[in-house]
Amino acid sequence: MQPARDRELNSFRKGLAGVCPDRLAALARELVEAEPRTMGQLREALLKEWPDADPGALAVAARCKLPLVQITPRGLWGRSGQVTLTTAEHWLGRPAEPAPSPDGTVLRYLAAFGPASVKDMQVWAGLTRLREAFERLRPRLVTFRDDNGVELFDLPDAPRPDPDTPAPPRFLPEFDNLLLSHADRTRVVPPEYRGRHWRGNIAYRTLLVDGFLAGLWRLDGDALVIETFGRLGRDRWEEVAAEGERMLRVLHPGTAYDVRPGTVRG
Repeated sequence: MQPARDRELNSFRKGLAGVCPDRLAALARELVEAEPRTMGQLREALLKEWPDADPGALAVAARCKLPLVQITPRGLWGRSGQVTLTTAEHWLGRPAEPAPSPDGTVLRYLAAFGPASVKDMQVWAGLTRLREAFERLRPRLVTFRDDNGVELFDLPDAPRPDPDTPAPPRFLPEFDNLLLSHADRTRVVPPEYRGRHWRGNIAYRTLLVDGFLAGLWRLDGDALVIETFGRLGRDRWEEVAAEGERMLRVLHPGTAYDVRPGTVRG
């Protein structure tokens, strides 16, 4: 992932004038390994060394130069925890291993998201030049062509349901990988709904109907509010509501919720 991090860091070079990247990485490592820190705490500590630098750029540089992990507790059931960081080496108690070949990552990506093109994986991973890995793996893969002639790769024993297989409604969280896993997202996001599940850098929770993006959802007090992008027939709405109730029984067992249509995007 380091090449993707290096490209991200290039966007902040202007705010890092006069900052030695190696010195910043060493100092940031000392700070977060001495005591796990939030991004705000790390930013303030680095500003003491480089008071003229852009504070946000300093924190981003530390994140891009070091393999940082969010320590527990982070994702808490029903609420969020504070993001607190240390290095992966410090958290795991062992030094980092040499960067492995991307071949294993390609296979794991295809297991989750295949059939997919080389470009699909590059967009998902933020990496480039993965064609060589796909070519090395070609004897172990099967290939197809999509409607536009793009070559798609998949694992030989991967499930490939019949196109007419019913896809029940599904409620997805923010930033779900299903919506981020391909360069061509029309396989999940209809062209007319492109961009409707994002606003700036905010991602909304999404609803899939028949395998495609069909709306948004949120919890509002004791109600599950669902905003659909198009009209759903009565039978389809009942399927969506039933799936919402099933989800709520898992998320909040023993709590009564109303499921109703409404507005999610402000």
